[in-house]
Amino acid sequence: MSQLETAMGMIIAVFDKYAKADGNRQALTKAELKTLLEKELPNFISSGKDKDAIDKVFKNLDENGDSQVDFKEFVIFVSALTCCCHKYFELDAAK
Repeated sequence: MSQLETAMGMIIAVFDKYAKADGNRQALTKAELKTLLEKELPNFISSGKDKDAIDKVFKNLDENGDSQVDFKEFVIFVSALTCCCHKYFELDAAK
């Protein structure tokens, strides 16, 4: 598999790993999203610094207002975060 295919597979695997905790593999609950962010993105989300951070992220991700984050909403988040990282590293490299 190519690097991009591997990365896509990993995004799917991470979503599935956390979404299945409550039995619904199609979406993440707020608790599942919190666990995912704490375990998979510990450098981006620090639960001790902003107690409302998870609530804010969840509210922003839940585009359709169903109190769950489905795979499409999750991928949009990962893509946006990746774009921000790319921009940061471009600016850092320009220094």
